[in-house]
Amino acid sequence: MEKHKKILAVLNIVWGSFGLIGCLILVVVFGGLLGFVQVASRHTPDARMAMPILGIIAMIAVAVLLLTSLPAIIAGIGLLQAASWARTLTLIVSAIHLLHIPFGTALGIYGLWVLFSEEKSPLQARPAGPPVRIS
Repeated sequence: MEKHKKILAVLNIVWGSFGLIGCLILVVVFGGLLGFVQVASRHTPDARMAMPILGIIAMIAVAVLLLTSLPAIIAGIGLLQAASWARTLTLIVSAIHLLHIPFGTALGIYGLWVLFSEEKSPLQARPAGPPVRIS
């Protein structure tokens, strides 16, 4: 199962990196659009109204991508380092990946499968003792 954890960690880092690249692309595209709108605003007053709307849309899109990409990278690095908090963060990130159809869904299902089918430690695998009676 350790091999699957490493694969999951690398996949999360790659998926998060694609999200960061998407953020950069959005910044460039919306920056260019805002530049065109600013030039057009000299000739038409309606273009001035579009600038804040485009800015808000750009900020929301970049924020959503950052909020879903950075935790995936952090979770992947944490899994590679076998950090104690990495399993919990990866479970949360995997649940969020389920919403990104189709590749994120596959990654989310794989992540949940890997993390929920971990081998038990000898203490966890031991059968429970007799129940304690309180009288």
